[in-house]
Amino acid sequence: MNLTILYRGSLVSCNYSCEYCPFAKRSQTTAELATDKQQLERFVNWIRDRPQHQFSIFFTPWGEALIHPHYQQALIKLTQMPHVNKAAIQTNLSCQLDWVEDCNKGKLALWATFHPEWIKRDFFLTKCLELDRRGVRFSAGVVGFPQFKNAIASLRQELPPHIYLWINAVKRELTNLSTADRNFFAEIDPLFPLNTHDYPSLGHSCRAGKSVISVDGDGNMRRCHFIKESIGNIYDRNFESALFERPCTNASCHCHIGYVHLDYLELDKVFGSGILERIPNRSYQNLTSLS
Repeated sequence: MNLTILYRGSLVSCNYSCEYCPFAKRSQTTAELATDKQQLERFVNWIRDRPQHQFSIFFTPWGEALIHPHYQQALIKLTQMPHVNKAAIQTNLSCQLDWVEDCNKGKLALWATFHPEWIKRDFFLTKCLELDRRGVRFSAGVVGFPQFKNAIASLRQELPPHIYLWINAVKRELTNLSTADRNFFAEIDPLFPLNTHDYPSLGHSCRAGKSVISVDGDGNMRRCHFIKESIGNIYDRNFESALFERPCTNASCHCHIGYVHLDYLELDKVFGSGILERIPNRSYQNLTSLS
């Protein structure tokens, strides 16, 4: 079995203070972080003990995980497992990066987000260039607020051309976005228009629940992050029996980490092996526009 797992444990804290984020500058107690560490170690050991399956792991924490050594260690261990095809994580790149040298970098991938309102561009750029120098596969991106346009343009100019720079559409602001702003974002990220839609999903076939699942710190399985109903628990002996194709029960899907798995969109053809870390195939990075 080939299974992609989006893991989101009990970490709900971040070292940045972005205005739009509910987890900005939120801290957790030592006991809470210890629980998160125990949950993560149990999950990594569970993966280790199932060599009969092939896994791809994507950490999507509520907050910044890589400032905590237990997430660095989890990526080191997972990328060294023969039956793990990829281990990826979302991060603001505020951590030190020397730990990546202990990973199998052929399996490691990062989804890195630049926060212009919180960190200087030079700091983020230096981290990106270090990742590139160390041979780590990653994408970089920014939330698409018009007030960040100058910083975004400078970052695109300063990053090596082979590093994909994505723009996250702010759905609640789209009606206020000028044509010039939309065109600017699409010039930076040819796939930006794809991220401006809420895609109809009710009744549609989706890989979520069959070959892609969301898992929390207690091992509870959900089809994806956006459907709250549990379909089982990975720590149950027969967890595989819960994995089968189901039509989506939500009216629409608005987030990249969700809609990329909708079958009718065929975005696996756009992103290929980079679907978790949000790196499209080179031909799609060079498009001038998409509808």
